[in-house]
Amino acid sequence: MSGDLISSSEAQPNRPDQRHFIQVCQYRTCRRAGAQQVLAAFEKYASPEVMVAAAGCLGQCGSGPNVRLASEDIWYCRVRVRDVPEVVQQLGQSPIRRLLHPRIHRQHKA
Repeated sequence: MSGDLISSSEAQPNRPDQRHFIQVCQYRTCRRAGAQQVLAAFEKYASPEVMVAAAGCLGQCGSGPNVRLASEDIWYCRVRVRDVPEVVQQLGQSPIRRLLHPRIHRQHKA
């Protein structure tokens, strides 16, 4: 992966065999919180049917590292490297409630 940043509006799965698309914010705040390592973990754990991309600012500064599962419209916040295998395993299934971004997924708040 080249590590080039792409905007959320221009990034879409581009191969028919890619069923999931994960964006990992690489803007300043998220990078300071460990987003580079989170991106590397997604690149390591994701299967070929998952497209993983470094994204520019996802607009949720202060709650990073932020991860957007674009194909499922799920936003996760404060994602750590240790969370990545679980996120990959849960793709296409129920979202991981503890990681859901509360500003975006208000209906899932406990």
